[in-house]
Amino acid sequence: MRRSMLKAGVLLVATQILGSGQVSASQAAPSPEELLKDSDRARGAVEVGMTWNSNVETIDGKNTSKIVYLIKAKGDQAVAETVAPEASKGEYMVFKERNLWYVKPGMKRPVVISARQKLSGAASNADIVSTNYFRDYDGTIVGEEKVEGVDCWKLDLKAKAKNVSYNGIRYWISKSNHLGLKAEFLGVKGETFKHAEFKYDNKISSAGKERPFMSKIVIKDAQKADSNSTIVVSTPKIIDVPDGSLDVKNFIK
Repeated sequence: MRRSMLKAGVLLVATQILGSGQVSASQAAPSPEELLKDSDRARGAVEVGMTWNSNVETIDGKNTSKIVYLIKAKGDQAVAETVAPEASKGEYMVFKERNLWYVKPGMKRPVVISARQKLSGAASNADIVSTNYFRDYDGTIVGEEKVEGVDCWKLDLKAKAKNVSYNGIRYWISKSNHLGLKAEFLGVKGETFKHAEFKYDNKISSAGKERPFMSKIVIKDAQKADSNSTIVVSTPKIIDVPDGSLDVKNFIK
């Protein structure tokens, strides 16, 4: 009898220890909202004013094109100004929340365009600058996986509205520094139609603290092996962006 009670006591203690360990592990996991906020910050979704250059090289079959944008962003607004090639110089894509306009010299009115519309290759308009997954998607942690040897949280993201960049995203975020390392973009039926990988070799300094910032995005079409885009980000820095200076009306001349 005493031996049975002892065994029961040991089992009870073991169960309590294991149970407390599981609770502790779940408590240690960050919320999806925290992960998305942190990963967005390293890809340009910041409340302070910022600028950077995006060099986009796209391959679509036998065709290759290159375009360079000067990006200015603050909060939920951003502007991508085309600085090369010469023929496209002075064209703008203006982002505000989930809205996007195109403006070019001589236009009297901005043209509303879709964030999902392809530029060429695998990149869409939104891939150039608009990264606010926290605002645009509801996230759920669905697992833990490695990406190139790095421990990551795997998230499923569901669109909050019809006018966001993608219907859904599978997103892998590093456990150690909350950087988004890989994404799969999903169509209406949940099919993967393109893949993306992200690098963070740039650094920015804010309030005396240095942190990583995106340096390269490689986007590949899941259905066409010869369709891809590479976005190289350079010279990111924090600047003063006056309130209202990124409104679309300021770019109509």
